[in-house]
Amino acid sequence: MHWPAFPLAFYPVAAFAILLTGISKGGFGMGSGGVAVPLMAMFIAPPEAAGIMLPILCAMDLFGVHAYRGRWSREHLRALLPGAVIGIGLGALAFGALPVDAIRLLLGLISVTFASNQVFGLTARLAARLDAGRGKPGPAAAGFWGALSGFTSTLAHAGGPPFAVYMLPQRLDKTLLVGTSAVFFLVVNYVKLVPYAFLGQLNLGNLAASLVFAPLVPAGVWLGVWLHARISERAFYRVSYTLLFLTGAKLIWDALAH
Repeated sequence: MHWPAFPLAFYPVAAFAILLTGISKGGFGMGSGGVAVPLMAMFIAPPEAAGIMLPILCAMDLFGVHAYRGRWSREHLRALLPGAVIGIGLGALAFGALPVDAIRLLLGLISVTFASNQVFGLTARLAARLDAGRGKPGPAAAGFWGALSGFTSTLAHAGGPPFAVYMLPQRLDKTLLVGTSAVFFLVVNYVKLVPYAFLGQLNLGNLAASLVFAPLVPAGVWLGVWLHARISERAFYRVSYTLLFLTGAKLIWDALAH
């Protein structure tokens, strides 16, 4: 097996991105999960970046599900997961059919939208509007937002906002909401292993890189727990989403400049 010819700058950036994701999951929820792939994609192809991150995310998800074991809503998982599987399939088709620059452009747009959503509270506003207009979203909404979450998760591991649009108006207990989120993304990420394997994104080179970065998983989660009581959530996310916005803008520029 030949080690992938990644640029030297990729390694510190990837380590930082993985630590940031672990910190987010360990101390601040999962809101920064979508920052790793865009950061890595500035140095390597987006499918490679996504392939390296997926086994790492699968390991992180086990920590979350263990922490909230038994505290999740089976009803909402049954509503969301069928659509999510369809979205994963569509995301896999995009990875397989689109050229690298088109994927880079799509990834950049997702990143900028994801960051803007956090700054302007678009998810919360849309969830509030759905809640005020028709009460709790029903099965059709679950199918749509589940599919969109699966699609954006497949391309950029950024399925959080569509999931939140559906789940926030459900008015679940906070612990139940976080536990449901942990199980939902564990299932989504493990299902993604199948199309990623067929598309060659889990090749030996990417898996070797995932293994090299694996020690950062518990380190990042532990660091998140430690930082939770020491810095504000607002400060953490302000830095994270500013970085994500700038990274997304750079990906868009690179894609259009080629």
